[in-house]
Amino acid sequence: MSLQAPKMVDAILKSHPGSQRDHLIPILQEVQEKLGYLSEDAVVRIGRHMSIPASKIYGVATFYNQFRFQPKGKFHIMLCRGTACHVKGSAKTLESLTKALRIEPGQTTRDGLFSIEVVACLGACALAPAITVNGEFFPRLSQMKLAKLLDDCRHKAGSVAPAAKEKPKTTTPRRGRGHRA
Repeated sequence: MSLQAPKMVDAILKSHPGSQRDHLIPILQEVQEKLGYLSEDAVVRIGRHMSIPASKIYGVATFYNQFRFQPKGKFHIMLCRGTACHVKGSAKTLESLTKALRIEPGQTTRDGLFSIEVVACLGACALAPAITVNGEFFPRLSQMKLAKLLDDCRHKAGSVAPAAKEKPKTTTPRRGRGHRA
């Protein structure tokens, strides 16, 4: 968390003097809007301000999937898991994505480049499976397109490490008819 974050949280809390429990969600939304996520320090500060245990605040915040506890990556990927995307292979896309980035939905890579969010629907069922990266839409996503997209993002960020690739399967050359290997 940046050095400015506690000041931002305190400024938000000052704009909500004497807040009761019914103000918790708007305060959480405002803090997340400013910081990009709900840090542990922010939750503790909110709890002190509202006289609510931090555990209760976490309980409320984890109930709603709109709240994050880690900052978004430079490239925030939203993967659609709606019916059309599911039928067209979004489960495989999610599996490939989590394997390539070594994170699960709701997490951010250690280098801060990528974060994954699973959403119920992106509203583009005819173009399934689909994802967005920082709001840019990528329809009819294949595994090859996904790998290229991740490499392109890394390149844009100045990171030269390509996506982790599996070793290609080696095949034994076929011999003429009647010969056994």
